Amino acid sequence: MKRTATAAVLLAALAALSACSSDSDDSTDAAPSTSPSADYSAAEEKAGIPPEPTGDARTELLAALFDVDPKLVTDEADAIDNARNQCAAINGGADRLDYLASQRFSGGDVEVTEEQGKHINTALTEFCKTA
Repeated sequence: MKRTATAAVLLAALAALSACSSDSDDSTDAAPSTSPSADYSAAEEKAGIPPEPTGDARTELLAALFDVDPKLVTDEADAIDNARNQCAAINGGADRLDYLASQRFSGGDVEVTEEQGKHINTALTEFCKTA
């Protein structure tokens, strides 16, 4: 009896896998976008995420985060990603913004408090308005 049940489960799994991997010539398959960055930027804007800062805007953002805690900008790309994503929470009217900032910017050797999260949100005020 156990062999029959095991065989049935294996056959069902094999059938499911073969259905997932079969080549389809279905014309309803979506074609890949020719400009994914344009689509992504529109989605970011809709989510309240500002464009990635460059030049002076980038320098000012990193300096503002550095003033809160120099460890926040050890990985500059990560700091900018965290800031942009925090803007989505700020611009979207999320609750507990200080907590969210503390969680978003914590990681590795960096432990951000809610008080620091409050300072981060203040530092991001102007930057987030560019979304």
